[in-house]
Amino acid sequence: MKRHILSAAACLALIAGAAVPAHAKGCIKGAIVGGVAGHMAHHGALGAAGGCAVGHHMAAEKEKQRQADQQQDQQHDQQR
Repeated sequence: MKRHILSAAACLALIAGAAVPAHAKGCIKGAIVGGVAGHMAHHGALGAAGGCAVGHHMAAEKEKQRQADQQQDQQHDQQR
């Protein structure tokens, strides 16, 4: 069990120290959730990697939606 926790912590440390922080949006949160879920299935590192990918995707979708809403608000304001 200690080995899984240490490997998950090492993965998180590598992710947190990434050179490009813009690509890490959602990754750390997803990696934590995925690591915990993966730990229950005895695949902590795999869960953390999958969680990172899903978290990043969800953060990107949220950002796209935020930009679309902002653009729509600007267009609505211009019509007044």
